[in-house]
Amino acid sequence: MRILYLDCDTLRPDHLGCYGYLRNTSPNIDRIAAEGLRCDNFYASDAPCLPSRAALFMGRFGIHTGVVGHGGSAADPWIEGENRGFRQSPDFASWMDVLREIGFHTVSVSPYAERHSAWWFYRGFKEMYNPGKRGLERADEVAPIAIDWIKRHGKEDNWFLHVNMWDPHTPYRTPLEYGNPFEDEPIEDWITEEKIRADYLSYGPHSAQDTGGYGPNQHERWPRLPKDIATLDDYKKWIDGYDTGIKYMDDYIGMILDALEEQGVLDETIIIVSADHAENQGELNVYGDHQTADHITSRVPLIIRWPGLPGGRVDKGFHYNLDLPPTLSEMLGARIPPKWDGCSFAETLRSGAEAGREYLVVSQAAWSCQRAVRFGPWILIRTYHAGLKDFPPIMLFNVEEDPHELVNLADQHPEIVNKGITLLEAWHAEMMATSVHDVDPMWTVMREGGPYHTRGYLLRYCERLRQSGRERYAEALLAKYGGKDWKPKQYF
Repeated sequence: MRILYLDCDTLRPDHLGCYGYLRNTSPNIDRIAAEGLRCDNFYASDAPCLPSRAALFMGRFGIHTGVVGHGGSAADPWIEGENRGFRQSPDFASWMDVLREIGFHTVSVSPYAERHSAWWFYRGFKEMYNPGKRGLERADEVAPIAIDWIKRHGKEDNWFLHVNMWDPHTPYRTPLEYGNPFEDEPIEDWITEEKIRADYLSYGPHSAQDTGGYGPNQHERWPRLPKDIATLDDYKKWIDGYDTGIKYMDDYIGMILDALEEQGVLDETIIIVSADHAENQGELNVYGDHQTADHITSRVPLIIRWPGLPGGRVDKGFHYNLDLPPTLSEMLGARIPPKWDGCSFAETLRSGAEAGREYLVVSQAAWSCQRAVRFGPWILIRTYHAGLKDFPPIMLFNVEEDPHELVNLADQHPEIVNKGITLLEAWHAEMMATSVHDVDPMWTVMREGGPYHTRGYLLRYCERLRQSGRERYAEALLAKYGGKDWKPKQYF
């Protein structure tokens, strides 16, 4: 058995052809989907990058691993403590540990561990290749490493190859000589000049006027990005940059598939396509970043092509990313560690039977502190720390009718809000009751000064707001946060 896992950073499912996108961004990924199972409601339990892959590869929610943020105490896993043996407990085995137990040779091509100092990520991998640019790699710098490995080892049996590509992540850096394959193609019509203007006059990190984070983009350094987004033309250039990154990555995915074909093993290889999180592209006035526990940031693609099983299928059930390891374990006859939080949906793969969850809870604690519950057509987002953004405490969206979260329905549907909060509190009670620690790591983030990416930026951002004619927002933020600015220690 051979497994290729294509881990596509920051990839929105609704920007792929196989998920209904109007542009031809992903012919090779679409080809995989046509031969496999596509999951429509697959969510990262914890976003963004660091907590998401922690949950996936450890098989546990961030509230159980301790990893929910990008800095501070909540960026490192909790240790086992005094009961730890010579090696870490098999009850807490990683996904790769389990595959190695049944004889898989596990390989990763990724800068992820170095990017986040997440050295635990290497647990269970036998070979690790770091392209060395800490997440600024392009597909032409990642795929050749994977292709070389396939040429040397592809014909061997029982391997798992993790290939991590970063092209859809800002700053969009596809080589200029590649051109713009979407220059003459329209964008989606959900976004309007009116919305962009309102967003431009508002505020928040990575809002329309501050797309570089706390100010405009460095257009000279990253020419595929406009300075800011003041018009639909600016937005089109922005989305062209994102979609071109996806297309460039997809081209190299095609080359990886060709390498498997040349080795004569393509038809025998399990292929999985997914992402760590997606990307808001104007939703909630966040452009080109992943700062929320909303439907857009948290929903990711999942495509599984399994040799011998029928293709072209769609699963509508609710699943977490951390449900993938137990699903593969069951399909491969491996054990499922008792501390994993994931639930197998192997029966869906085998027969198409519904095996989804009743509801999902997703979390964010790197740019804001939010938890959201996805149930029925709804997502309810509860904000504990807005991260210098314009978020009310409760937001409610019908994402089947309003997938871009344009209309907050919380005031119109108090009964739905109550149901969502009840589900959220029930989940939290269950998580704390089954945790080996008595601390919710999101509250650790709050105690340490709030989301890591907004710590130390209050005063600087308020000055930016004043200089750009948005004084009233500066005064509102200073009043809200008491004018205090927490500054993180700098080690590098």
